[in-house]
This record gives sequence, C-alpha cells and structure tokens, in this order.
Amino acid sequence: MSEKLKIGISVGDINGIGLEVIIKSLMDNRMLEFFTPIVYGNTKVASFHRKAAGVTDFSFHVISSPEQANPKRANIINCWQEDVKISLGEQNEVGGKYAFISLQKATEDLKSGLLDALVTAPINKHNIQQEGFHFPGHTEFLQETFSSSDVLMFMISENLRVGVVTGHIPVKDVSDAITSDKILQKLRIMNSSLQKDFWIKKPKIAVLGLNPHAGDEGLIGSEDNDIIRPTIEKANQENIYCFGPYAADGFFAGDAYTKFDAILAMYHDQGLIPFKHIASRNGINYTAGLPVVRTSPDHGTGYDIAGKSLASHTSFVEAIFEAVHIVKRRREHEVLSENPLSFRRLSKDRD
Repeated sequence: MSEKLKIGISVGDINGIGLEVIIKSLMDNRMLEFFTPIVYGNTKVASFHRKAAGVTDFSFHVISSPEQANPKRANIINCWQEDVKISLGEQNEVGGKYAFISLQKATEDLKSGLLDALVTAPINKHNIQQEGFHFPGHTEFLQETFSSSDVLMFMISENLRVGVVTGHIPVKDVSDAITSDKILQKLRIMNSSLQKDFWIKKPKIAVLGLNPHAGDEGLIGSEDNDIIRPTIEKANQENIYCFGPYAADGFFAGDAYTKFDAILAMYHDQGLIPFKHIASRNGINYTAGLPVVRTSPDHGTGYDIAGKSLASHTSFVEAIFEAVHIVKRRREHEVLSENPLSFRRLSKDRD
C-alpha cells in the first residue's frame, strides 16, 4: 500500500456542530486505514465538544505541523493558545474569528504541499466576515487564495452530481448574472472535473433552464432561448456533450436526472434543493476548478442542535472519503496522460 494521504480538516464555527461531526467521524479507527487526519483547531475546544457529545473513548494526538502527524492517530494542530468562550448554538464574532483562524492555517499548509486535501467543516457566512475574509463562503475564498480564474460549486453523491452557474448571490440578481460566457466556463470546469476527478471519459451533462418550463419557447422569459440554448450548442462544438435546457421541475420529478453524469443548474436553490432531497444527507460539496482538492459536508453549522449529540456525521465521512478518492484519481489521471501504457500497472497498485 502506498503512503496514506494527509487530509487537513478545518473546524468551522466552534459554536456549531463542526467539531461534533469531526470527532464522530474520526472515532472509528477503521478510518485511519485510509488516510491520516490532521485537524486545525484547539485541544481545549475539541475537548469541550467531545464532552458535550458524550464521547469518552477518543482523544487527539497533538502536533505542531503535518510532518509530525501520527498515521495511526487522529492528529490536531493547536492554531491558537488562548482560552475561548464557547457558546453552543449562538451566532457570534467568536465563532467566526476562530473558524477563520482554522481555515487560514489549514489553507496555508495545503498551499505549501504539506496536505493532500482539505475538508472544511461548516462556517457561518455572516459572522466570519472580518479582515482577510470578505467572501460569500469557502468557495470564493479558496478561488482567490489559489488564484483560480473560475471554480464550480459541485454537489456530489453516489448517484447525482449537480453544479451551479451562480452561487451565493441574491435571486433578484440571477438573471443578469446568467451569461453565455459564464455558462460555458462552468461547463468546461464540470466536464474537465468529470474526466480527471471522476474518471468519466465522455461525460454526459444536462443543462437546466432558468425560467419555468425552460421559458416555454419564449413565453416565460427569453434567457433560455437567447442565452442558454446557443451556449449548449457552443459547448458541443468543444466536444462537451451537454443537452437541454430542461425544465427543472419535470427533470427532477421524473428519472431524467439518472440518465446523466452531471447536471448544471442556473442558480443555487434550483440545484441544491433537489440535490439535498435526493442525496438524503449523503451528499458533499466539492470545489471543482482548483489546483487542490477541497470538499465539505452538504449541511450548515446546525446551531439548533449544537452540543446535543444529534448531528449526523454521515455527510462528513463522505466528504473525507471523496477527497481521498479525488486526489488518487487526479494523480492517476496525470500519470496516464503522460504514459497511457501505465494503466495496467496502476490498476494493480490501487488500494
């Protein structure tokens, strides 16, 4: 077996469920057979959440850098030393301050090549706003940090993959933000990710319309006919196999979504509401288009259940394993691109 990957984990809002789902995920020692976890947080804060969750048989191995990580333990790096007042279930500046400190340190190590991937626990998009972080969310922060011209919020589950053209923007601004260039760029990122991150040689992509009934031939808005349909034709000329625009309600109500490798939605809720319903807490969020691998669970801070040991860690476990799988697929794809004849050897060596 090759050396295990080092997966960095940021703790998110310390007043939410982030550390609870992290601890619950890493309690199972079988997880350590596949990767080495490195949590970016604080041992006192982690101990508070461990006790709140009623966990007695778990502890972190404290290190100061990823190089010191014990491959047989769940590791933690103390990103701050001061005592912190934890207010479970509250949205306050403290939660945002330390969520950013954790994210900053983990991102620095990811950028330096000390980590193989990053899994981010949920933040609150309001209280994390501070000097150094003026972004709608993780996705935009990472895009700037890694100087990516564009990225794709890509929701992933076992049977469904959904990306969005417009992410965290008001609904009233969506129509103006839907341009041919933006749709085409998202299709390029999605197609490339499906090929190198998921090993789908010729992805088949469905594109949703913007308006009800995909515009009904212009009766309900012009964007579908004037912008989306011509862009699909352009994409096909680039050998991106995409189809549509499809009316979103009928597309998800039937089984049409099962016939495609991925779906491009026009705006956040159009894609994420059906995704979260169909994935049923087994989905994850993947930021496609970055030079590094970052995943996260598909839920938020969970203030309403923080400290009650009610949070499900299923999505977080999926986020970790998807990060591991994507890193391995991406690296093997690079090797195969340089030497296609090595496929047989790689297939035997995969673990």
